[in-house]
Amino acid sequence: MTTLAPQLNTSYLFDARGIAKRFRHAAIFGALESLHDGEVMRFVNDHDPLPLLEQVRQRYGQQVSFRYAERQPEMIVIEFQISLGQPQESAPASGGGCGGGGGCGCSGQ
Repeated sequence: MTTLAPQLNTSYLFDARGIAKRFRHAAIFGALESLHDGEVMRFVNDHDPLPLLEQVRQRYGQQVSFRYAERQPEMIVIEFQISLGQPQESAPASGGGCGGGGGCGCSGQ
C-alpha cells in the first residue's frame, strides 16, 4: 500500500460574502485553524478587512502569511498560507473574536 504525502499549496476557497458579518471573523479563524501546513485559503470579501488582517497577525504570528490576489472596491481576494514551522505569537488576553459590532471596524452594515 502506498501512502500519499500531503500535497503542499493546496488551495481552498472561502467566500465571506455569504456569511453574516457578525459571524465572519469566527468563521475565518475556524477555517484557518483547520488548514494544514502549506495549504492556502483563498478568501473573497466585499470590503478590505484591515482589522481582520491585524487580528490574524496578532493571533497567528508568522504561521499565517497573506497576500492580496485582487484588491478592487467590492472585490477583495486574499490568499492566506499556513506555515506551521514558523513561531506563533500569543493571542491577546481579551480574545480575538469579532462579535459583529464589538468595535473591530469590520462589521459595518
